[in-house]
Amino acid sequence: MIQDHITVKNRYKDFIKKISETETVYALKDESGYATSYSSEIEYEDGEPAKIVCFWSDAARAKSCVEQEWNHYEVSPVGLTEFIENWCLGMNNDGFIVGTNFDSNLIGYEAEPLEVILDSIEELRNTGKSLELRKFENMDDLENQIKEILKD
Repeated sequence: MIQDHITVKNRYKDFIKKISETETVYALKDESGYATSYSSEIEYEDGEPAKIVCFWSDAARAKSCVEQEWNHYEVSPVGLTEFIENWCLGMNNDGFIVGTNFDSNLIGYEAEPLEVILDSIEELRNTGKSLELRKFENMDDLENQIKEILKD
């Protein structure tokens, strides 16, 4: 079990590294919306499992999950800026969790959306990259605002 947890955590680190490098994430989409699942680790206050929206760091990994209940979904790329500013911030407001690099057994790392943003900012900085943000002055502004939210 610990080995599985380490593998999933490493997949998350790879997810952050790859999306920061390519500035693209991938989701599965059909006519009614995006692929979602329910958390096996995080619950809402009422005891119900938290809802997850799933994202992958590459199209092939996403495509490998187009089976069973997701067999009619198609891989849909999302730019990193849109993912951070619209998806992650929106999911945080809605109480959703980010599922990253799920495998065909729907096992993957479940992360708080603000955690994903902060980890992405850190990785971008480590590689000397910066994102052109639309809703924030720059990455420092975004990071500072998230840290203020997390303090409360």
